[in-house]
Amino acid sequence: MKQQIESLEVETQHPSFWGDQERAQQTLRKLNDLKQSVEPWEQVESEISDNLELAQMLRDEGAEDGEDAQQLIGQTDDLERRLEKLEIQAILTDEADKLPCFLQIHCGAGGTESQDWAQMLLRMYVRWAERRGYKVEVLDIEEGQEAGITDAQIRIEGFMAYGYLKAESGVHRLVRISPYDSNARRHTSFASVYASPEIDDSIEIDIGVKDKDWRIDSFRSGGKGGQKVNKTTSAVRIVHFASGITVQCQNERSWHQNRDVAFQVLRSRLYALELEKRKQAAMAEEAMKSDVAFGSQIRSYTLQPYQLVRDERTGIKSSDPEAVLDGDLDEFIEGYLKQKLAAKSGIGA
Repeated sequence: MKQQIESLEVETQHPSFWGDQERAQQTLRKLNDLKQSVEPWEQVESEISDNLELAQMLRDEGAEDGEDAQQLIGQTDDLERRLEKLEIQAILTDEADKLPCFLQIHCGAGGTESQDWAQMLLRMYVRWAERRGYKVEVLDIEEGQEAGITDAQIRIEGFMAYGYLKAESGVHRLVRISPYDSNARRHTSFASVYASPEIDDSIEIDIGVKDKDWRIDSFRSGGKGGQKVNKTTSAVRIVHFASGITVQCQNERSWHQNRDVAFQVLRSRLYALELEKRKQAAMAEEAMKSDVAFGSQIRSYTLQPYQLVRDERTGIKSSDPEAVLDGDLDEFIEGYLKQKLAAKSGIGA
């Protein structure tokens, strides 16, 4: 990888590098991905070497119980945590893992309560992305009649965005005292999450022929009363017949921009389906096909009568739902990816 980085760095210094803007951007993205893959390992390796030298020096001086030794222990614990995260990144070897991610959130059974839950999930993933320094772009939001949202489509760009977020595809279940119930009864709500990679032009996806395999609808952008919305017919919806996939976009300024984004999302969704077929990821695919209702959830978030978040696939738990809903998802995501690696490697089988 070091040789690749050096070669790309030399290429960026060539006088004609910016002659082809699109190719230059692709090269810079590739260079950045390679650096983010290599540099953290080099940093950890350097710090481990320094710590070993310091440990040996403290032992030679007989200062193994001193303040410096305690500080060294803390540094070692931090290195161990960072090394675990790097090992997770090393798991993400699929060709699509490094790509930006389209994330769709859809409310399920539960009415207004479910729509509010879908909006809570949207905020959770936006906060998770912000914590990691990722770029978030809202592509489409369908707001509920009273509160929350019925559907949302966002784009998340950052190192291994799809690789991490593919662990979140499935049904999410919420149990709480509903703020929309005048009798303060406990409600159970559901919402589905689906992640797909944003594929680049080097990957060809055949979407078929217009009118035969898919159709495109145009409509006016909508929003709640009082909001500034586009009054022209600029929103776009594409229905793909064979797959049953429907995508739409209304947040761009023109019909052409919305159309381009919608086709990009459609190609992404079709590619994700093809990946699932090639890798025979039947369980992941079935989770998305199942009803967004009781018994199909991948994770449960209980706010009353007790507080607990439990991942049904891994058994990982958190007694701090507030932190999880504020984007603290790494333990759940990494736990699932480790489980998938163990299953793939036959560990524990």
